Amino acid sequence: MSGAGRTGDGHGRAGRVLSGLAVAVGCVLFLGGFVWGALLYQPYTVPTDSMTPTIGQGARVLAERVGGDEVRRGDIVVFKDKAWGDAPMIKRVVGVGGDSVRCCDDRGRLTIGGKPVEEPYLPGGGPASPTEFSAEVPEGQLFLIGDHRMTSVDSRSRLTDASHGSVPRDAVKGRVDATAWPMDGWGMMDRPESFAALPGGTSRPGPLPLVLAAVAGGAVLILGGAAYGPVATRLGPRRATGGSGGKRKEGAAERVR
Repeated sequence: MSGAGRTGDGHGRAGRVLSGLAVAVGCVLFLGGFVWGALLYQPYTVPTDSMTPTIGQGARVLAERVGGDEVRRGDIVVFKDKAWGDAPMIKRVVGVGGDSVRCCDDRGRLTIGGKPVEEPYLPGGGPASPTEFSAEVPEGQLFLIGDHRMTSVDSRSRLTDASHGSVPRDAVKGRVDATAWPMDGWGMMDRPESFAALPGGTSRPGPLPLVLAAVAGGAVLILGGAAYGPVATRLGPRRATGGSGGKRKEGAAERVR
């Protein structure tokens, strides 16, 4: 009776079914996670230092493919606009349609609609801009500035344009959710708390953690399911192969044949 539920390779039939199921589910999660991520995210390489120290020059980022209508103040976006050279660029949104964006107040802070905004990500803690500026953002437009205010070429340098330096929302190609490279700088992008108090609040982080969890969980299930058979065989009870009794049975079998 003890051997009725066991297979010839030394581990239970139920164990083989479960290990096979684990591998199958793992493959679905692993491959599905990659496909899901590829559909939702686009990688970009940052060519300049205009977003330092938040994102360094040469860093690779993952941008969630979202429409411009989903963008909020404080978001870091990838956009492409002919007026800016028709090449993908990355900047931070500090103003949306209807905003009055000015700099600087008596403490060197950016103000939006007269309300000062703390920007802890600025190198050295500020000021928000080395030169003063003022802009009214047209409806349907975004006012964009790089975090490295000393070197970034952004909306501040285009204030004389008809759009007051802003770009249309439909120019947005994606919202940066995380830095993927270099490894020591890997991490999700925070939503600045100071922008959360303004009308419309801040955007929600994308599903990247769930995508990574699906890929990692799938890998664990695949490895665990594949390893079950060899481990169970090694740890399972061994069959008796020696002794005179075994020889007699073998001899008897030979006489029968």
